[in-house]
Amino acid sequence: MSVSEIESKNLHWSPWRRKLYKIIFEHDTPAGKAFDVVLLWVILLSVLIVMLESVSFIKDRYGNVLRIMEWCFTILFTIEYILRIVVIDRTVRYIFSFYGIIDFLSVIPTYLSIVFVGGQYLLVIRTIRLLRVFRILKLVRYTGEGRLLMNALFASRYKIIVFFGAVMITVIICGTVMYLIEGEENGFSSIPRSVYWAIVTLTTVGYGDIAPQTVIGQALASFIMLMGYAIIAVPTGIVTAEISQANRKRPTPKKCPKCQLDLHDIDAQYCKRCGTML
Repeated sequence: MSVSEIESKNLHWSPWRRKLYKIIFEHDTPAGKAFDVVLLWVILLSVLIVMLESVSFIKDRYGNVLRIMEWCFTILFTIEYILRIVVIDRTVRYIFSFYGIIDFLSVIPTYLSIVFVGGQYLLVIRTIRLLRVFRILKLVRYTGEGRLLMNALFASRYKIIVFFGAVMITVIICGTVMYLIEGEENGFSSIPRSVYWAIVTLTTVGYGDIAPQTVIGQALASFIMLMGYAIIAVPTGIVTAEISQANRKRPTPKKCPKCQLDLHDIDAQYCKRCGTML
């Protein structure tokens, strides 16, 4: 929404509210761009401080300084969150929107740390706010590619659920059989622990904390390892098929008959380079 539209639809707004809205939400204005860029840098610095605070020797030396800086950033984000609620017309819609929820979650961990030790480390959720870089750097056109991937994942959800169920049944059976073959004397002390081993082996992670000792157990482990390579490829194939199908249904960008430019929006009527009607 442009500033003129805001002024026409919200004549009851006071000048300071209109100005704040322009700065916070109107990213096409110089003030809005400057605000968003500063916000991104503040987010990066705040996350960096949280990460440094987890390093023991840095925490021992500069723990108090980092804590003060962390609270300063949290207060700034709190003020920003409150201002967003105050200046926007549809408050409830913003609060329960994607960015509204993320803005709230990026503030609350520091306050939770008063009650729960280590709660401030959840502040890394602020990195999600960096998604605003798509808006600032004019990369919104690439969000269509992300939407395509999400739609492909959503369309293949039932196949993935069935596949996940089959994998769960496989690891339960293999873990139980391995428990019967190896037994407690070889580290397979229970069926859940044996199922854990089967999951680690099937996914080709291989921690090595538990290993079969008998010939039959090693043969079964070898079979599970080989089966793991085939299983890993299944969800990739499912999602790839959905992406290919979505690409076939995707409208082809219009091409200019004069300058041959083919980077136009789907609903474009004129060439953005030469002005020729498409």
